[in-house]
Amino acid sequence: MAHEQTKAAIFPVDRNDVELIRSGHPPHWKNPTPDGPYNLVVIGAGPAGLTAARDAASLGAKVALIERGLIGGACVNVGGVPSKSIIRTARLYADMRDAENFGGDTPTRLPVDFERAMMRMRQIRQRLSRADSATVIASEGIDLYFGEARFGGPNTVEVAGKTLHFKKALVATGAHPSGPAIPGLAEAGYLDNESMFNLTQRPERLLVIGGGPLGCETAQAFCLLGAKVILAQNDPMFLPGEERDAAQILSDALAREGVEVRLNTEVVAVRREGGKKLADLLRDGDTTTIAVDEIITGVGRSANVRGLGLEEAGVVYDADGIKVDDHLRTSNPHIYAAGDVCLEYKFTHTAEATARIVVRNALFRGRERLSELVVPWCTYTDPEIAHVGLYPIEARQNGIPVKTYTVLMHDVARAVMDGEEEGFVKIHVREGSDRILGATVVAAHAGEMINAVTLAIRSGMGLHALADVIHPFPTQAQGIKMAGDAYRRTRFTSLRRRLAARWLAWSRR
Repeated sequence: MAHEQTKAAIFPVDRNDVELIRSGHPPHWKNPTPDGPYNLVVIGAGPAGLTAARDAASLGAKVALIERGLIGGACVNVGGVPSKSIIRTARLYADMRDAENFGGDTPTRLPVDFERAMMRMRQIRQRLSRADSATVIASEGIDLYFGEARFGGPNTVEVAGKTLHFKKALVATGAHPSGPAIPGLAEAGYLDNESMFNLTQRPERLLVIGGGPLGCETAQAFCLLGAKVILAQNDPMFLPGEERDAAQILSDALAREGVEVRLNTEVVAVRREGGKKLADLLRDGDTTTIAVDEIITGVGRSANVRGLGLEEAGVVYDADGIKVDDHLRTSNPHIYAAGDVCLEYKFTHTAEATARIVVRNALFRGRERLSELVVPWCTYTDPEIAHVGLYPIEARQNGIPVKTYTVLMHDVARAVMDGEEEGFVKIHVREGSDRILGATVVAAHAGEMINAVTLAIRSGMGLHALADVIHPFPTQAQGIKMAGDAYRRTRFTSLRRRLAARWLAWSRR
């Protein structure tokens, strides 16, 4: 649900998009008639809203779900689903160009069919959206309303001329792309990390603004799909929040693939001339001008809070989103928030996790806390960069001594077989123990590998226990077990070795 945006960020290109819109926001949908107070009214049918509405309804609650745009929110329609579909096609072309390293012949000509890549994305998006269609949601016992939602008071919501009374409410309106304030950018026209999926033709020259996860993923994917990409980052490094050696591996990969990387570079002005977009780039006091076909911004997202009548409901918010306590309750004790509208880390999996906390706390007097979540994340470049828990610098700032166990992916047998040797597994423990504080994985499948460490932290397993987990051979996740083995070897002190040697000598008698 995007109150700062138009009804739908998708412009129909083919029958897949038509069906997506038809199922996600049926044109002739008839809103139900409110029947008494709802146990839970949910505003926004993205990952957080859908999760909360379904969980509550499955437990017998009377639930209303309100959506202004398309069911599924940004993730399905203009976020994770379409972006990862395009990334997969981009990796296919990268593999074909690298065929010689796998014992094959690199094609002499490898034209990229950008239109087919985008068509595949739309097919996948439409297919995955079926599980969240309006008819499916309604069949699950949820009263589904389409229209603008606005609080009419502390316990009412108005939508499409109807007033819904509630015992508890959840605001899950998500976030929208925040475009940078660059003179001339809006007038020249630009794409963001949502509208870029409306492209049907590849831009031959592309400027990507921002070296965070969104910018890096976009720059690499479009480069592998044949565009000439320039990535401008106003910081001196990529992914400023990640460990430096992880970001350096990605920087090298982007440069090797042909992305023109410009760090410490600020886009200070944009204008349109002769069908091209001219961008002025400032670095170290010098300004250069580049001509591109398209500009994509990937510099963050802002919470959707306008137009909701939060003031009438007594809900405190600011430019960063709705303010919640550790139980995800707002300043109105009957209204909660979950997902991107209130969280610093705007991930689909975090939105779903916080929605489940809200259902337990709002409807069943639970006391679950946001601060107790163990949240991993991943940048889906090649190689991927995944992280969970504390970084070493954070631990030291909190006075926690850290010991790091590192396994390089070129020492992992399956990574060598797959030709995916770039990267590492780093697991950080509290020095003197095996308590896992955090981990960073840089690997082709880091997003899959980080799950094991996340489970270990969540369940209180130490690094020693990870060493005892049997992995099928060969897998790249073996790198995690190898880090555990490295820890276990440190436990064999000289005293233990002497005692073991004596025991073994005695047992031979």
